[in-house]
Amino acid sequence: MIKFKSRFESSWADPKTMHILPTGEWRFQRPVIKAEKCCQCGWCYIFCPVGCIEDRGTYFEANLDYCKGCSICAKVCPVDAIRMVREEIR
Repeated sequence: MIKFKSRFESSWADPKTMHILPTGEWRFQRPVIKAEKCCQCGWCYIFCPVGCIEDRGTYFEANLDYCKGCSICAKVCPVDAIRMVREEIR
């Protein structure tokens, strides 16, 4: 078992607060959900390291205020309901 020496030594910093840190303007890609394709398996919800995936009742959706654009949700989706698109420059 690995024991971390400080709260900043983990894959995504402190897991208790990472989901409440807004992403800002540095994200280069974002997930787009095809709600009609979502099978509600919850894999995206389980594997999201930030915890920004929200259950909308009939599909899951990423809260883009906190999404870091890691694309894990798109990679684990068994029905390809999530695709990553390039973030537009504001």
